[in-house]
Amino acid sequence: MWWQEAVRPRLLVVREFRAAGLPLTGALALLNVALGAAPLGFVLATSVLIGRVPEAMRSERWDILWAPFAVAAGLFLLQQVLAPLQSALGELVKRRVDGGIYNRLMATASSGPGIAALEDPQAVASLSEASRWLQGTENTPGKACAGQLALIARYTRLLGLAAMLGVVTSWYLGLGLVGVVLLFRYGNRGGLRKYSVARRSLIAAGRRTDYLRDLASDAAVAKELRVFGLGQWLRGQYRDSYDESMDFTWRARRRVYVAPYLAITVVAFLATAGLLAAVATRSAAGELSLTALSLAVQAIAGGVLLGDYYAEADVPTQFGMTANRAADEFRQRARELAPTPAPDDAPGRQADPSGLPRAHIRCVGLTFQYPGAARPTLNGLDLELRAGQCTAIVGVNGAGKTTLVNLLGRLYEPTAGRLEVDGIDARTFDVDQWRRRLSVVFQDFIRYDFTAADNIALGAPDVPFSLPAVREAAERAGVLEILERLPRGLQTPMSTQYTDGASLSGGQWQALAISRAVYAMQAGAQVLVLDEPTSALDIRAEARFYENFLEATRGATTVLISHRFSTVRRADHIVVLADGRVLEQGSHAELVAAGGRYAEMFALQATLFAGPVGAPAEATEGGA
Repeated sequence: MWWQEAVRPRLLVVREFRAAGLPLTGALALLNVALGAAPLGFVLATSVLIGRVPEAMRSERWDILWAPFAVAAGLFLLQQVLAPLQSALGELVKRRVDGGIYNRLMATASSGPGIAALEDPQAVASLSEASRWLQGTENTPGKACAGQLALIARYTRLLGLAAMLGVVTSWYLGLGLVGVVLLFRYGNRGGLRKYSVARRSLIAAGRRTDYLRDLASDAAVAKELRVFGLGQWLRGQYRDSYDESMDFTWRARRRVYVAPYLAITVVAFLATAGLLAAVATRSAAGELSLTALSLAVQAIAGGVLLGDYYAEADVPTQFGMTANRAADEFRQRARELAPTPAPDDAPGRQADPSGLPRAHIRCVGLTFQYPGAARPTLNGLDLELRAGQCTAIVGVNGAGKTTLVNLLGRLYEPTAGRLEVDGIDARTFDVDQWRRRLSVVFQDFIRYDFTAADNIALGAPDVPFSLPAVREAAERAGVLEILERLPRGLQTPMSTQYTDGASLSGGQWQALAISRAVYAMQAGAQVLVLDEPTSALDIRAEARFYENFLEATRGATTVLISHRFSTVRRADHIVVLADGRVLEQGSHAELVAAGGRYAEMFALQATLFAGPVGAPAEATEGGA
């Protein structure tokens, strides 16, 4: 426990000095040695000065005081010069280290082969904790690195003062001084470590408090807050969550600090009194000169002060180490949850997916179970997606449709079975190369606050930006005319938070997301996956979309997931999923004629679309 909480985090922080670089780290270490040695020289010079005062008074030779006074003054000024330099170099170390850690976190979170780590509670908790500290300015891993080096100055001074006391009095007294200081330090620094361990249990509560606070100022939530009168309730929830976390914090502080530190203070006070009494006894016996007495007293007083709280090191190192450990835990958890690639000796290992699929994509005994789930979502799925055709996937919620999309995009890898592309295991492809063959419109697509043109061009960030291609993609998705009417046309930021920014309706945003997929197809993607692509469009807009879009993408391998059978019936092939397996498949006419699950669902939805005789058109569309 002690190793895990006190030693290992320090070793992890020391590892981060690589990002700061050896020249900067070495310079700051030497600077801290100088900053620790300067006060030692000051104590020695002032002790010599005090020791010469009686002689100067007797002989009236005041010139003998100038040399030690000048040395003491010079060393005092040196400390004033070195302190801000230490702060400046420490800030540079902090920025370099934090930048490196942030880059690795972003790479792990955004560029890893799968997304399991972002859906795993343990990994998310670690990422949340690391991000919270890194977004601050003080208690970051970089600040912990600078704080570790700052300890060199403190402990150089302690060892020097103990050595001085040992030389002029006794080495036992010198060791006693070190013991007193370390006892005080255990009360301060050890208590802080124990408190931080207890505080980690507040991570979940802290996330809830942050969520409630952010919810109150979220423009997207503002309407519901007012319509449902949730403002007072939300403030009450925030207050209760905040009070609960603070109550835990206060109780943890009392448990860790009050009683233990009182006991430590009593013991250390008695030990300090013993040191001073020993020095006084030796002085009374004539064993110490005035210079030695002055040096001993200053060594004890200066040493005891070193048992106090270190503003430049204590909190930054403890919570910076906590943040660094959380970042390391997230990366480790992400590695554990990363999809397992095909073995090195697998047939077609590192095959090139360019030009594929030419014949088909097949699911062979495909099984997938989410971590922690009670049963598989896909259970021995056998399915063929024919190249150059549109295959529609339908089924009730939970049938495994979106999971299939995730496996096609290799956001997860199968628990069992395999996904084959023209007979080649998809795991043998480089993930990034395979994804460049794929274009997906997710049901929960992202609304980027970038310009409209950038929102579209993000479909293929690996190719040079082309405004004509962006315009063509927008036109094929039926959204170009809408975008051109925005304040700055395609260069309009898609957020009202920006000057001349704009927003779109749900259906218009969906069309913009579809144009992003079209842009990817224009850049060379061969497989198009549409997960509920028209859920935010009304019936007429949906009909217009499919008249244009499916014709424009004819020849591409398309996977269409939709609950609307007016959409599905246009597909070349329709597959009905149930309980993670294929229940039925065929053309629309074949499935309706078979009178199975598809025919039942189609008939049910057809009655909703038809509506009662004389019903308004709006009611009919809303029922869809």
